[in-house]
Amino acid sequence: MVTVIDTKSGHSDGPRKGPVSVAASTRAKGAGGPSLYKPRTPIYPKLVHGRWRMVKWALLVMTLAIYYVTPWLRWHRPEGLPQQAVLVDFAGRRFYFFAIQLWPQEVYFITGLLVAAALALFLVSALFGRLWCGYACPQTVWTDLYIVVERLFEGDRNARMKLDAAPLSFDKAWRKSGKHLVWIAIAVATGGAWILYFQDAPTLWRQFWVGQAPVTAYISVAVLTFTTYSLAGTMREQVCTYMCPWPRIQGAMLDEHSLQITYRNDRGEPRGPHKKTEGWEGRGDCVDCNQCVVVCPMGIDIRDGAQIECINCGLCADACDEIMVRVGRPQALISYDTDSAVADRAAGRKPVYKLVRARTIYYAAALALVTGLMVWGFATRSAVVFDVLRDRNPTFVRLHDGSIRDGYTLKVANRSFERQTYVITLTGLPADSLKVPGQDVTTGALTLTVPANEVDSLRVLVAAPPEAITAASMPVVFHLRAGKTAADVPSVFLSGAANPQ
Repeated sequence: MVTVIDTKSGHSDGPRKGPVSVAASTRAKGAGGPSLYKPRTPIYPKLVHGRWRMVKWALLVMTLAIYYVTPWLRWHRPEGLPQQAVLVDFAGRRFYFFAIQLWPQEVYFITGLLVAAALALFLVSALFGRLWCGYACPQTVWTDLYIVVERLFEGDRNARMKLDAAPLSFDKAWRKSGKHLVWIAIAVATGGAWILYFQDAPTLWRQFWVGQAPVTAYISVAVLTFTTYSLAGTMREQVCTYMCPWPRIQGAMLDEHSLQITYRNDRGEPRGPHKKTEGWEGRGDCVDCNQCVVVCPMGIDIRDGAQIECINCGLCADACDEIMVRVGRPQALISYDTDSAVADRAAGRKPVYKLVRARTIYYAAALALVTGLMVWGFATRSAVVFDVLRDRNPTFVRLHDGSIRDGYTLKVANRSFERQTYVITLTGLPADSLKVPGQDVTTGALTLTVPANEVDSLRVLVAAPPEAITAASMPVVFHLRAGKTAADVPSVFLSGAANPQ
């Protein structure tokens, strides 16, 4: 049943039965009908000063410096190896991080690092809310940077709003054009810095500007330029609200004891305008100035309580503190606090802050376990990888003198940054059983020289006289030594018979 109301007179024409489609309803109302999509309302965050704004400035400079400068850092390695401190070398199949290098088979270290980072994020969220979103998330950092540029060209909140509402003029055109040109330059620099992590930075930088860089480099820069410009310049809070899954995931990690930016309504209500001649009896400290709203980059009112859009940046707390100082009231009406503490104060109890609780213990224990495994893995990581591959066809060869010979391929990966000469021996059979094909002289020990950060292989034959063979399958061990570096790999020697004699 649908009731149709005359929108001009406000009177109802009475109920009508039957379904009414959205299209029919829209046609009935014409251009003024309901819309299925809400257009973005521009947000003009006002510049605010305070301790949390200073923290955000410091982290903005630090994170951007790390991102843009890191590819240019040098790290001395032997000749022939990359001299870039941080490099993801797909061509050479290596990852370099200062003195650390990871090989493809050590991808589990990357996995462990990502798991540890996720657990750290879970723990921080359970303790302090969305600090990552408010201070260190790339979307937040680049959006802050873009807003800085916007203020330089267009002014603060009121000036930007006035400029947008003004008709097109030369002043408006050059300000808007200049802003967007700088935004594009920042976006290009962002994409350009990204590709420098994957090839030698000085070399790729020169190649890029003369058209000699790989096609993938130009594609990567183009994609990152578009995404940086669109996400930080035009979409901003929509990315956090609609595109990012983290606001929804974090709901499972927060509880009433999690510190979040909170409006202390037990102290602020009832709110309302205040004059200097009036007292504060019977009212709250909030003067309803809306400064907490106009400084919010997400465009929300923190006084409405916890919201999915809130990124816990603390700017509303800084704005509120300025107002409290002006009206002579205590600061921290908006501050990092817990729902439990607010409820305790409202009930006349002393607030209790519980940093140590079940979920924080679980996250901290899991983080400690993963971190410990990572540290143990690095501490016990060998400078050499030694593999023994036994020939499968033929499994063995019977020689004219009755002895049995098996073939093996020895692979040695030298993970160090120095050239190494390894001595290879065999136990489980007579000392002179090991030899290299084509060499008649057998000394019982072989040598293999492997360049720094390279893999080399050696084809060897193991022959045993009839009297040394006691089983169809005999255990043997290959030993590799180079100074303090050692590796032992067990294998088997096959003869095909328990007693070939």
